[in-house]
Amino acid sequence: MRSGISRAAVLAAALCASWPVAAAQAVVASATAWPRLAITGENTPPTSMLVDGKPAGRQTDKVREMLERVGVPYSIDILPWKRAFMMAQRDANTCVYSTTRTVAREKHFKWVGPIVESDWVLMARADRPLRLRTLEDARPLRIGTYAGDARDEFLRSRGFKVDAVANDALNPEKLLLNRIDLWAVAARPDLDGTARIGRNGQLVPVLVFNRVGLYLACHPTVPDRLVERMNAMFDTMRRDGSLGRIDRRYDEEKTGRQ
Repeated sequence: MRSGISRAAVLAAALCASWPVAAAQAVVASATAWPRLAITGENTPPTSMLVDGKPAGRQTDKVREMLERVGVPYSIDILPWKRAFMMAQRDANTCVYSTTRTVAREKHFKWVGPIVESDWVLMARADRPLRLRTLEDARPLRIGTYAGDARDEFLRSRGFKVDAVANDALNPEKLLLNRIDLWAVAARPDLDGTARIGRNGQLVPVLVFNRVGLYLACHPTVPDRLVERMNAMFDTMRRDGSLGRIDRRYDEEKTGRQ
């Protein structure tokens, strides 16, 4: 948006000779009068989290840089997922990240991204490596999910036996205790894939059953023109390497901690 402000300023100056000053100023104002956006996200290190009380993380930094390049005023709050998601559904000019784009959610939001892509994976106990060729093979089994999560919605809507918990961190233990047969998880490059969730080899992936994009999902009141600008800026950031730069920075920090 900085370049947009500059172009608007030049145009306003050129028009001052023939237009009243107030009219020229209106040209500049119209280019910068984005509504203030309330951005919500959940605590999912290292993608979104609080560091010294401030929002941080791979996806947080990508969203923040995009918003600053567009020139839109904003705030970011890290909240429990259900509250963060509900606010974007309910409150004007509110967006939530990183949100899986599904058919069921499509009409409820305006979508910016994708910020990252994710595989949906079924995990099983390593000492009970179930052989699944398709998702349908898992129909008789109990699948652990996270309440309000897109994977829970996806499996529940298709009639699978889901056992949802309020905190996804409870599912590995439930799986190890045989209280569920499988655990539906997201394997993403920014979350270290299934290595992060394998519990030192105790759990193993047995089926990748979907691939989805994760987005900034915005309340329908967010202006279409602003959504277009944000999407265009994400495209620019992909092409100029900014998204990769942010990922590399976090990769280097992770390596330095090991």
